[in-house]
Amino acid sequence: MLKFTPAIGERKYDWEKRQVFALSATEVGSLISLGPNDSCEFFHDPSMQSSNAGQVRKSLSIKSHADGSGYMVSLTVVNNLLKTKENFIVPVTAAEFAVMKTACSFALPHIMGWDRLMSNMPTGVGVGRQQSKVVPQLLDEWDR
Repeated sequence: MLKFTPAIGERKYDWEKRQVFALSATEVGSLISLGPNDSCEFFHDPSMQSSNAGQVRKSLSIKSHADGSGYMVSLTVVNNLLKTKENFIVPVTAAEFAVMKTACSFALPHIMGWDRLMSNMPTGVGVGRQQSKVVPQLLDEWDR
């Protein structure tokens, strides 16, 4: 979940006007795999499967700087119900983006639910001791 909040002063933000963009596992993978000269863009409609489909559109764009020194991350939110268009633009250094990628790499197994799957699996008790059997259904899933 990426949160964007407009600045209203030095180190002051308007939290009432914040916007969020929830990345899917595939989108996180796209972000993690970005190289220093790569870019990506994602589009979301929060009400896609309801009668309000198309009323709110969100676009997240991550574009690399030409010199490879970082990225420009921008979020555009168009709300046709309120007749508003909000733009958030955040320059991100290469170092900051490396931290984002690392955080996303850590979060990805949780987004996919692997942490819950692995916490339910029996584990061995040590070297030289008999290891517990792995649930066969789980192995079938991993082999696919």
